[in-house]
Amino acid sequence: MKKVYFAGSIRGGRVDAEVYRRIIRYMQDSSIVLTEHIGSPELNLMEQGKRDAEIYEQDTAWLRESDVVIAECTCPSLGVGYELAYAEKIGKPCHIFYDRTKTQLSAMLTGNPYFSIHPYECEEDIYPVIDRILK
Repeated sequence: MKKVYFAGSIRGGRVDAEVYRRIIRYMQDSSIVLTEHIGSPELNLMEQGKRDAEIYEQDTAWLRESDVVIAECTCPSLGVGYELAYAEKIGKPCHIFYDRTKTQLSAMLTGNPYFSIHPYECEEDIYPVIDRILK
């Protein structure tokens, strides 16, 4: 089973948390999602009491352990941008999804040939692409 680091906005905004939850559940049928908490509606409560340094250490450890990074980037997030750059630096394959009807992705991502970019218009478009990635 592949180990997936799923990245989605936390402090940048939780408007897509329900989409994250559905994507994570879908991936868990065939893979281990190291960051399954990203889809939790109680995430802000889960973060309470953790120091930022602890979060950084845990997340970078998960990035190193993962086989692939899958990021949902419709809601802009400095943290997700950092995670993608970190993953590129250590050579992890990175797949970026975003809803093209809601946002325009940063040129720092679309202009970088390292990243596999997957724009979509409805959530159902995501799942066949995830199947190909995790195959």
